[in-house]
Amino acid sequence: MENFIVSARKYRPSTFDTVVGQQSITTTLKNAIRNNTLAQAFLFCGPRGVGKTTCARIMAKTINCLHPTENMEACNECESCRAFNNNASFNIYELDAASNNSVEDIRNLVEQVRIPPQIGQYKVYIIDEVHMLSTAAFNAFLKTLEEPPAYAKFILATTEKHKIIPTILSRCQIFDFKRITIEDIEKHLAHVAQMEGINAEPEALNIIAQKADGALRDALSIFDQMVSFSGKNITYKAVIDNLNVLDYDYYFRIVDDVLQGNTSDILLVVNDIINKGFEPQHFITGMGNHLRSLLVSKDAATTQLLEVSEQLRQRYIEQSARYPLPLLVKALDINNQCDIDYRNAGNKRLHLEINLMKMCALAQTPAAPNPTLGGGNPPQAIVSAPTPKPNPQPQAQQLPQQQPQPQKVEPKPTDQLPTGQPPTGQPPTDPLPTRQRQRGSGSTISITSSLEQAAKQDEQEEPTWDTPFTQEQLEASWNDFVNKYKKISPNFAAGLGKYKPELKGGKEIHFHVDNKLFESDADGMTALRSHLKNTLHNNQYDLIPEVMDKPAAIEAYTDKEKFEKLAEAHPELRKLQIELKLEGDL
Repeated sequence: MENFIVSARKYRPSTFDTVVGQQSITTTLKNAIRNNTLAQAFLFCGPRGVGKTTCARIMAKTINCLHPTENMEACNECESCRAFNNNASFNIYELDAASNNSVEDIRNLVEQVRIPPQIGQYKVYIIDEVHMLSTAAFNAFLKTLEEPPAYAKFILATTEKHKIIPTILSRCQIFDFKRITIEDIEKHLAHVAQMEGINAEPEALNIIAQKADGALRDALSIFDQMVSFSGKNITYKAVIDNLNVLDYDYYFRIVDDVLQGNTSDILLVVNDIINKGFEPQHFITGMGNHLRSLLVSKDAATTQLLEVSEQLRQRYIEQSARYPLPLLVKALDINNQCDIDYRNAGNKRLHLEINLMKMCALAQTPAAPNPTLGGGNPPQAIVSAPTPKPNPQPQAQQLPQQQPQPQKVEPKPTDQLPTGQPPTGQPPTDPLPTRQRQRGSGSTISITSSLEQAAKQDEQEEPTWDTPFTQEQLEASWNDFVNKYKKISPNFAAGLGKYKPELKGGKEIHFHVDNKLFESDADGMTALRSHLKNTLHNNQYDLIPEVMDKPAAIEAYTDKEKFEKLAEAHPELRKLQIELKLEGDL
């Protein structure tokens, strides 16, 4: 039975041109060899599986080649190249610093440096995982690293550059290897599949490349695993089943249900995902990536940020065209907050479902002062652009109907959200926002400016809620806010909890505070207004703070104030402070 060689070794690059994703580094090294400007020491640092040791071996082979090509590649025919290919070269030494990290190991290496090369021009010492050397070993290595013989070259490789002492770093030329892009990994996997006679779907290779997280060695290991699982035919379905990856279709379905405000279907999809063994937080992370992909698909200039196959890229562009930008930004914010609060949630599944229902609520126009989640018919689309002006004749017919109701405040045409068919005589409204850039158009709107416009428009489009409420409802909402806000700002919550609010005239909420500091707390006051608006369904009230002339009781907020109150009740504490000479803030 023939011995199996893993793809990471079988297809390991043997020349600079075959190194994947590190063109800038390989070009620099070839130019240094061509111009005979090689430093005495090099430091290759970067993540795992990106080609550090591979480049070190190629460089060691190339500088000892007796007949290098015009492109500064090894000829693979001379005596030095054949010895290297057969692992029999006496000019190249590899040392694993993870297991040879003592001073004695470095002394043995220094003794070997004194012996000149037998074949070729240089003796090359490759020290892998060099950050594992002890401090004493580093110090013993300093002099040799700085002034080695002319024929000695050192190549150090590490994944943790910050652990190497500065005196070593200052003696080396440092090359930072980057993570290999998904596109480069996908192309290399396609090449390996072709060489092995394996039929692999592009979507399947893309998933493998994403799972590798920038490491080509990991990608090739996953590829071998999939070959063992699927044989000569690697499909997208087989990859997501074997690697426990959530299918893209789930996210596309969720977003379509959000646009339609269909909460029942969303709950069924979440149940299907959990039944298949996926953690809710895994879905939350994937949902954030999906919404981000929709955001960058809004503009043709940013679609290049999508690291997906061409077929999937078109699906993102098509769905993003149906997704209004303000709704997309708010959904991203809800998903991000859901991810932040997930760890502290008691019922994690319910936490996920509530946040998805919040996204559904975004797609529904409030039809009453007391909106409910999932209620009412969802609109066709949320349009943030101005609607077309109606014809003069229909407008003249509608004016007499609006005159008997001067007290009702109607939203401006630029802020109005369509909830169904346009009025009689008015042309149909384009379901896409006009401020969205169409693909192929000449105008460009940056995503940053679009986000700012969405935030401003959100403030202008806030519906008018004027539900009457009683003193009892006000006190219940007030106490609920105090209890929740204690975790964020205990001092502000304690100050509000000392006094009861008072409802006057049905529109004014008067409350007492001890000093002006509470009134100037912008974050706290904003949170209070938002809480009262959402719980009382009323945003037409006036919040009026009143500073007390003589506070009912002085609360101890800081550590020093708490100590003063304890010292009044227990004089021995003051005596102990004086004896121990404790001064300053306590």
